[in-house]
Amino acid sequence: MTDFTKILDKAKELEAKMKESQEKIKNIKVEGFSGSNAVKVILDGEGEMCKIEISDEILKEDKGIIEDLIVAAHNNAKSELKSKTNEEISKAAGGFNIPGFKWPL
Repeated sequence: MTDFTKILDKAKELEAKMKESQEKIKNIKVEGFSGSNAVKVILDGEGEMCKIEISDEILKEDKGIIEDLIVAAHNNAKSELKSKTNEEISKAAGGFNIPGFKWPL
């Protein structure tokens, strides 16, 4: 029979690790680039844009091209944020062997 006290202890430990992980995620800053680094977007851990940098050279381009480069840089930053967030969550959840519980997959 499974020892439910051990399961509850592990769940509390996991909850604490996940809260710690959420705080770390909030402090993450990621950069996304496009147009050979002509456009740079910086996002925080919550996905909010902190800064955008556009090179002087790219400002000579057509408005539509600049808009596309901004979107591409933002998407690149979002992808990087997702990767770092997943990595942080994996660190927090890794190594938790709860007795009597099998993780999916």
